[in-house]
Amino acid sequence: MLYWMPERSRKKRPTDLNKLAASIVNDATEPEPTLDEVRALARLLGSRGGKKGGPARAAKLSAKQRSESARKAARARWRDHAKE
Repeated sequence: MLYWMPERSRKKRPTDLNKLAASIVNDATEPEPTLDEVRALARLLGSRGGKKGGPARAAKLSAKQRSESARKAARARWRDHAKE
């Protein structure tokens, strides 16, 4: 089988040479975000998805399915404790 990779999305560069030069200089001189800034943004994005996703998933599941899912999660959490 032959699989192909889609092209990566790239920042479109201006065709005007002056704008292109300004864009390159801006990219080279703008400061990189610190690790704390990146982590804070990741936390924010992660919590947004969790707040929406959990209730939406629970609304779609029947009571029996929710119960089975909770039982499976509890088993997974306690699996290592039973071995001690």
